[in-house]
Amino acid sequence: MENTHNRAGGTIFPKEEIARIASLASEHKIKMHLDGARLWNAVIATGTPLHIWAKPFDSVSVCLSKGLGAPIGSVVAGSEEFIKKARRNRKMFGGGMRQVGIIASAGIHAIENNFNRLIEDHRNAELLAQRLSEIEALKIDLKSVQTNIVVIDITETKKSVEQILKDLKEKGVLLVPFGENKIRGVTHLDVKRNDILEAVEKFKYVLQK
Repeated sequence: MENTHNRAGGTIFPKEEIARIASLASEHKIKMHLDGARLWNAVIATGTPLHIWAKPFDSVSVCLSKGLGAPIGSVVAGSEEFIKKARRNRKMFGGGMRQVGIIASAGIHAIENNFNRLIEDHRNAELLAQRLSEIEALKIDLKSVQTNIVVIDITETKKSVEQILKDLKEKGVLLVPFGENKIRGVTHLDVKRNDILEAVEKFKYVLQK
């Protein structure tokens, strides 16, 4: 399972549904893994601690380089037996690294300094979604903007995803394709409130072009 859920626009997988699925998995002796690359965002958005989100799962992975802004790195947590097996498999597939202390230091810095500030990303995403939804040709499900991801439906612009992304990139606004008629924007620690307001104006310019 994934939390927050990327394809669902950064929405938070409900605890009640996780518990229901975990109960069924336990009944059938199926192990549960949580892809928690953006789990930090779920914590900040809900106030529910990491260990509560992780409790129903046998293993959990978290990313240090997405919302937290470290240059590289993820962490996997699980039982002692699971971690032992994971390390062996990592080495078998060439995933081992040497002299990684400086990478670990960056990860620790990210956790200690950039975790609580994720609320800023959420506020910026909400601002972006609200302002873009005021543009008639753009459609955004504001209820789905729960964390730092904004999915924008451009169908009514009559422009292609490729063309809009190209025009936005020329203006310094970077988004990615998210389906045939949708694009995705993600707020992060390098994006400030003024950047959001500037991006909205550039959207307007591109759509009027």
